[in-house]
Amino acid sequence: MKLRRSMLFLPGANAAMLSTAFVYKPDSIMFDLEDAVSLREKDSARLLVFHALQNPVYREIETVVRINPLNTPYGLKDLEAVVRAGVDVVRLPKTDKPEDVHELETQVERIERECGREVGSTRLMAAIESAIGVVNAYAIATSSKRMIGIALAGFDYCVDMQTERGDGTELFYARCAVLHAARAAGIDAFDVVYSDVNDEEGFLKEVDLIRRLGYTGKSLINPRQIELLHNAYAPTDEDVDYARRVIAAAEAAERDGLGVIALNGKMIDAPIVNQAQRTLQRAQASGTRK
Repeated sequence: MKLRRSMLFLPGANAAMLSTAFVYKPDSIMFDLEDAVSLREKDSARLLVFHALQNPVYREIETVVRINPLNTPYGLKDLEAVVRAGVDVVRLPKTDKPEDVHELETQVERIERECGREVGSTRLMAAIESAIGVVNAYAIATSSKRMIGIALAGFDYCVDMQTERGDGTELFYARCAVLHAARAAGIDAFDVVYSDVNDEEGFLKEVDLIRRLGYTGKSLINPRQIELLHNAYAPTDEDVDYARRVIAAAEAAERDGLGVIALNGKMIDAPIVNQAQRTLQRAQASGTRK
């Protein structure tokens, strides 16, 4: 189980941030070659990201690159560079239908074969940014075995829906649809960016909502949000204590050859054991909630 609570966006053209962002310890770092890069900087940003991906300091952290759409002059060039550089995950923006993912997957496999990289080692993530993308969320989520998650992009979705960001009501259906699609497909779900980095109260309120809904994590634009997010996702001491007792009961049942797991007179099934394992994993990564 890979923890993906935080995915920190880094502008691909910002050399200083590319060389230091690992110190903030997000679960994943996403180098952005799309919206965060102006047209005149596309080529230089691609080169910077190509070299950053090969830097040893990023070997211990999951790397993601948001490429430009493949139907632009930059998308395929981005893909060639980042796959050859060894990126862990390619994030496809503006994914409206499964055929968008099929086209990406075909190109990724070709590049892997050409550069000698293990076929299938490059993973994929789709960003859903439109009404049609939300409608097709499950088809997108199940469109490739390489898919590790789908992400909702709030700004473009709101523009497409002819609304604007507010208290979250405008995103509620999309959040639920994307989350259900991801869970049905057995992959991760990532929530939208919270753009006001000075509004910690609003950020934590939104994090509490998406955590309770069941989202794996959230895209971030500022390192200051990482610790807040990780703490909000950390289990309580009571959660950890219960999880340990569940795991102990499961291990005892297996050791004794019992087909039924019981704890304090209550039956424990596989989903509860899996949830306990996730709780302990989060506690190991970030401690218990402060």
